[in-house]
Amino acid sequence: MRISALLGLIALVIKKMEAMTPWMDGGGKQEQPQDEGTAYNNLELGSYDPNLDNYDLSNYEEKVIKSDYGVLTPTTEVGTLAPPTTRASTKTMMATMAPRTWTAITTPSISSLLNALTAQGLPTCLVCVCLGTSVYCDDADLERIPPLPQETTYLYARFNNISQIQTGDFKGLRKLKRIDLSGNSISTIEDDAFLLPALQELIIPENKLVSLPRLPGSLVRLDAQLNNLQSPGILPESFRELKKLQFLYLSDNKLDYIPVPLPSSLRSLHLQNNHIQMIPEDIFCNAQDHTYIRRALEDIRLDGNPINLSLFPNAYFCLPRLPIGSYT
Repeated sequence: MRISALLGLIALVIKKMEAMTPWMDGGGKQEQPQDEGTAYNNLELGSYDPNLDNYDLSNYEEKVIKSDYGVLTPTTEVGTLAPPTTRASTKTMMATMAPRTWTAITTPSISSLLNALTAQGLPTCLVCVCLGTSVYCDDADLERIPPLPQETTYLYARFNNISQIQTGDFKGLRKLKRIDLSGNSISTIEDDAFLLPALQELIIPENKLVSLPRLPGSLVRLDAQLNNLQSPGILPESFRELKKLQFLYLSDNKLDYIPVPLPSSLRSLHLQNNHIQMIPEDIFCNAQDHTYIRRALEDIRLDGNPINLSLFPNAYFCLPRLPIGSYT
């Protein structure tokens, strides 16, 4: 049994070998690859035209896609910008990149800001806030006016512990227009301290003043409310020469009478909560000319004083509005 199986296997191997013999002997020789150099030498280049002008490539992609892959989904063209034909010159680029010209804004110089030193040896603009020509020293525990930059126009030194104002505190500040010293403890002001050529607003309420210093002729607004001002503390004719004064606020003091004379430019006069008991007939009007009308003075406050305004009708007949106060 085993011998017959072995003989059958040998016969099968012999048949296989007979079938392969013609192919190995040359009946079906294997094709040998040509040498690369030989392949190039066999090319005929006589009819080859490298000029692409003879070819229409406009629909090349479409033909290839259809012939190789069949009809596919439509393709989307993405447009791109052509590169610049010429390169911009350096001068042209610099002209394009040149900065714009802006209007100059006048601001204090750094040296001016840093040269003003406080009593602690620090620049004022480190202790206070300097914005342009405005200096803000509010609630900074100051005991005196700090040195200020020469360009200072507006000073705010409110809610500090300043007790006196000296003549040299504002020396050289020819551009200073507003001084606000509200909420300090000022009891003394030297007589010439506020004689500044450009000063328009002097705001000194909530202090401990009993008198007023000399005032500059440029003043437009004086606010000295909530002090301890007394009539003897206001110099005679203190306001006569203040031709530009429009707002005079002296309420909540200890005045016994209205300070006279008042400038014709005055528009608002607040004297409420004082000790005023009478009004002279010629304080606002001209007693000799009953046709005179004082149109500018529209706001007078006398409420909170021990005075009956109905007893002094000739004192305010020329005013456009009656003073506010008691008429009984």
